[in-house]
Amino acid sequence: MTGRCPWAGTDPLYVRYHDEEWGVPLHDDRGLFEFLVLEGAQAGLSWLTILRKREHYRRAFDGFDPARVARYGQAKIASLLENPGIVRNRLKLQAAVRNARSFLAVQEEFGSFDRYIWGFAGGAPKRNRFRTLADVPARTAESDAMSQDLRRRGFAFVGSTICYAFMQATGMVNDHLTGCPRYRKVSPWRR
Repeated sequence: MTGRCPWAGTDPLYVRYHDEEWGVPLHDDRGLFEFLVLEGAQAGLSWLTILRKREHYRRAFDGFDPARVARYGQAKIASLLENPGIVRNRLKLQAAVRNARSFLAVQEEFGSFDRYIWGFAGGAPKRNRFRTLADVPARTAESDAMSQDLRRRGFAFVGSTICYAFMQATGMVNDHLTGCPRYRKVSPWRR
């Protein structure tokens, strides 16, 4: 695909992620939980590093089943700290467990995490019109609001920049550059 967003580079894993997944509206609670954990793990690292570890994360975190992750205790965290396939950062691992518990509370309150989290995007993808990477913000008023509310609900590693990356990855915003062929394909119905 020519003209794709330049951040995708040439690494086949990154290119496939850009071409098939990034920016596609996601409404599956387990998938949303996966991105919440992975975006938190990515803090301070490159997204490509996390993509390369993604399958290890899926195995280590029981397929990102939030109910199972919510039950992890100190013994499980200790075993995760020994897993070379994931980012072995105690604070990030503890945050994943904490976030699973908060995730379940949100599901209970709203019926689904999807219903809750998509409320920050007005229920449908926002289609931005950025021409260059320099035009793309690191955070927005919506990601600020999401971050603040997630923190209020007990989530961790959910700063505004992480929340905006989550919004981009899960298609809450279409931040493919206007010259990218994926721009019109991921959310053509909303301007």
